Amino acid sequence: MSGDSYLRSILQKYTVNVSGAEAAGNSIYPVIRQWGNSYLVKAEFSGSLAKGTGISIGTDADIFISVSSSTPGTLSALYNTLYNAVSQAGYPARKQNVSIGTTVNGYKIDLVPGRRQSQYGSDHSLYKNKTESWTQTNIATHIIHVKTSNRIEEIRLAKIWRQLHNLEFPSFYLEMAVIDSLKYSTIGDLSNNFLKVLEFFRDNLPSLRYVDPANTNNVISDDLNTSQKLAVASQARLSRNQQTWGGIVW
Repeated sequence: MSGDSYLRSILQKYTVNVSGAEAAGNSIYPVIRQWGNSYLVKAEFSGSLAKGTGISIGTDADIFISVSSSTPGTLSALYNTLYNAVSQAGYPARKQNVSIGTTVNGYKIDLVPGRRQSQYGSDHSLYKNKTESWTQTNIATHIIHVKTSNRIEEIRLAKIWRQLHNLEFPSFYLEMAVIDSLKYSTIGDLSNNFLKVLEFFRDNLPSLRYVDPANTNNVISDDLNTSQKLAVASQARLSRNQQTWGGIVW
């Protein structure tokens, strides 16, 4: 079996059941609607499901919840009241960074609340639970950035590799780094491209700075500290040194 064939078999193995994930997301929508009340603008699938970068051992679906710019209270209150609403509805709830993680019918769902910065448009303010701060971003811009990159297979492989090695590496940060690493590489040359991704993580990740394409004041690479970046680089070095594709991915 060629390297490309092996890697595509891994991608197939970890394919997300999109219809099941969407059904799970739709099941929790009444909780979102009741929580948002008249301030809810929309709740829509975002993240890996919208980008096509999902894997079955990661989050199955992200739901971005947009509320009106006139929504009262702080961003912290917005985040915490959503957490309470999910818990009180009987779902498990986990406070993550900008999302509330839950499980619905066996599917892992991340709920991301954001308040629109103006009456119209897609710029939103999000609460960052880890630093008790906030950030401005535009989820639609993120989706377009990834979907048009022609690097979906390599991104999915990098996410599988991340999960199998229990690495802390936020998804959009990972996606940006993979796209950057393959800037001049042949589209579809999966095995060679994945090796380039690992080499890039090994040699460059700790020192490179990535900013949000939707907000240059939001430094995406700051979501990991130095030791976390070095952990990714170290594992990339170990994986790249393996002699078989099974060892490289696993």
